[in-house]
Amino acid sequence: MNHHLSLPTRRRFCFAGAALLAGCATAPSGPPAAVVAELGGTGKLRAAINFGNPVLASRGAAGEPVGVSVDLAREAARRLGLPLELVLFNSAGSVVEAMKSRQVDLGFVAIDPVRGADMEQTSPYVVIEGAYLVKSGSPLQRNEDVDRAGNRIAVGRGSAYDLYLTREVRAATLVRTPTSAAVTDTFLAQDLEVAAGVKQQLEADARRVGGVRLLPGRFMVIEQAMGVPKGRLAAHAWLTNYIEEMKASGFVANALRRHGIEGALVAPAR
Repeated sequence: MNHHLSLPTRRRFCFAGAALLAGCATAPSGPPAAVVAELGGTGKLRAAINFGNPVLASRGAAGEPVGVSVDLAREAARRLGLPLELVLFNSAGSVVEAMKSRQVDLGFVAIDPVRGADMEQTSPYVVIEGAYLVKSGSPLQRNEDVDRAGNRIAVGRGSAYDLYLTREVRAATLVRTPTSAAVTDTFLAQDLEVAAGVKQQLEADARRVGGVRLLPGRFMVIEQAMGVPKGRLAAHAWLTNYIEEMKASGFVANALRRHGIEGALVAPAR
């Protein structure tokens, strides 16, 4: 078919074809060995799943872990060629401690400078909102009204909201609960003025308990990322590229939709 091409042209075609074949022959067949070593040193990928944030994970009909973080962990393990072990927690603080003590190989946590001191974090994959909950008859009407003397804010110990409010609150008092899921019940049981947490969690709590309302808007934006123990730089670089691909391909958006998560946004590309 190419018999009308000149000899130099045919040579260029042959050279290009040979280069393409050589590239295919030398292309890596999987992730770098250093990445597999850092994430699968125990022979499996141990991924921390936090049930304290319903945007990321919850229990399915049979009690099994489901959610966007579970889906991302499964796909990462598949690409790494490693068996997956889901290590389950009820609070972000527990995940951070497990990461620091190397009990897990990766986790899903909000980006925060305090946490960044003990782990390597990828770019974000999901953006969620932190909101305040008050009783229906509360005089508080705006987020700006909360940080005043006499107001007590229930917040999950070690959560992104706890870390943020610890830095930002000047006059109000923080009342820390063991987990984020316990915030609303503690807020009611102790007759506190405010509960702080994931907007979706507080909306679900409001439907469950009644007699409460969310303040309009949000008091903070939380970027959710993947994290690995400090110093695992090869794993961090690979997971950062992985997260960007999962956002661009629609994987994250499809997972949020499949699990019925509303109000959470796919983080912008970095």
